[in-house]
Amino acid sequence: MAERLAGRIAVVTGAAAGIGKGCAHTFRAEGSTVIGIDLSGADIDADLTDEAATGAAFSQIIAEHGRIDVLVNAAAFAAFEWIEAMTLAQWRHTLAGELDTVFLPTRAAWPGLKASGAASVINFASANARHALDGSAALAHCAGKGGVLAMTRQLAMEGAPHGIRANTISPGFIRTEATARHLAEVPDLQGRVLAKNMVKRLGEPEDIAWCAVWLASDETRYVTGADIPVDGGATAW
Repeated sequence: MAERLAGRIAVVTGAAAGIGKGCAHTFRAEGSTVIGIDLSGADIDADLTDEAATGAAFSQIIAEHGRIDVLVNAAAFAAFEWIEAMTLAQWRHTLAGELDTVFLPTRAAWPGLKASGAASVINFASANARHALDGSAALAHCAGKGGVLAMTRQLAMEGAPHGIRANTISPGFIRTEATARHLAEVPDLQGRVLAKNMVKRLGEPEDIAWCAVWLASDETRYVTGADIPVDGGATAW
């Protein structure tokens, strides 16, 4: 089903690496015009925790394209540490990296999403929003992703009168540049992940990208406020 997103204007944050890069590539392959945003290496370089920079980036996009049909909020960063070792600075850094990077782009994109009249906001929660993984020091990450899950339900309600749908994808452990470092640092983390998974492999960015394509398409015109787990069955038992 090629060209499932033909004619759509899509903004993908975190587009230079990981899940965001996978989404941007797959959206382009499916016919969408994609504007990628990241700190560097994207169509627009911007710090999405900076209010002014985020506003300027989205003002530029809306001025050029007139609307935004799809917003994929894939940008995120987090500090992984146990409660006794985590500093307040690390905690706040993670919540900014998990929550501000959804709030600021979505607020800045809202006029463009309203102009679409049939827009889709795709946010990323996590399997960590629903369960803790033995051996993973993910306290702040769990809190941030739980916040994204709750925020998205509210966005679905606020967006409905304007034709804006909002949903989350909750990935399990996805193999990216960032998680490769995590795997290297935590003894037997991959074994713990696979023990929890029904599907005995790690996820890849494209596994998430295809779910995002579905949520961006007309195939999900009746889907909003939903959370879609793409986690190899990790949260199903």
